[in-house]
Parts: sequence; structure tokens; C-alpha cells
Amino acid sequence: MSDKKMTSSRRHHLKSLILQIAFSWLEDEKKSLAEQKEVHMAEHCPAPNLSSDQAALMEMCRKLHAAIDKLDEERYDAEAKVSKTNKELEDLNMKVVELRGVKKPALKKVRMSADSMLQALLGSRHKVTMDLRSNLKQVKKEVKEEPTEAVGDWRKNIEDKADRKKMFESS
Repeated sequence: MSDKKMTSSRRHHLKSLILQIAFSWLEDEKKSLAEQKEVHMAEHCPAPNLSSDQAALMEMCRKLHAAIDKLDEERYDAEAKVSKTNKELEDLNMKVVELRGVKKPALKKVRMSADSMLQALLGSRHKVTMDLRSNLKQVKKEVKEEPTEAVGDWRKNIEDKADRKKMFESS
């Protein structure tokens, strides 16, 4: 078997032939549908006899109206049945989606240090150590010494606050 590619002119020619055949098939199908429609109309809808008197024509109109009403009822019933089945289908599809649900796997708790995490992410060729605690700044906690006297001079306390207030107002 040779793997020769088809030339573009040959491909174009074959494509045009296929399109011509498909077009002729569509035309034949349209003709056959038109013939079937004519046959059906001839069988089920005979030509009206309009040479009668007015009373016969009125009776024919009544019959036609009755037939139209009957067909309208059937159409309405069919539409109601279709809408009901469509609603049932939607409900069933919703139930299927609910039953499937989104199942999330139970995640396992993994205890891993920062070094082993970096090694897993970056691979074994990167030797990066991250000792997070060594990079932290040491902070010494200052303990304020409060006066041991629970009851002090309230005037002194007010003067201190007034000095603070002046300091903020001046800036």
C-alpha cells in the first residue's frame, strides 16, 4: 500500500461530485415528499362541493368547525402530554445529578516539615533549608512597672494626661 497523498485538484473534483450527488438526492426527496402530501390530501381532504345551496354550505361550515375544534383539542392534549413528559425527564435528570453528586475523597492529614515540603516541590537536586524559627527576630518583652499604690493622687494623673494632650496638639 502506498501512502501517496491525493492532489488538490483530484480532491476538489471528488468533493464536487459528492456534492452533486447529495444535491440530486435532496431534490428527489423534496419531490417524493410533495407527491406524498398530494396523495394524503386527496385521501383525507376531498375537494368541497360548493355548488349546493346556502343551507348545505352552512352545514359544511359547521362540520368543518367541529373537525377543527376536535383537532385543536387533540393538539392541546398532545402538547400537555409532551410538556408533562419533558418535566418528568428534567426531574429525573436532576435526581440523577443529585445521586451522582460531587464526591470528594477524604484527605489524609500529612505532617510535613518545611524542608521536606520544599524538597518534594523542588526535587532532590535543590538543597534548601528553611529553618523558619532561626530567621525570626528575637524580641524581649518589656515589663512596665506600675505604681504599687492603688490609690494615688488624682491631680497628678490628670496633669500627666494634660501634658500628653498638649504634645499631640502641638504637632
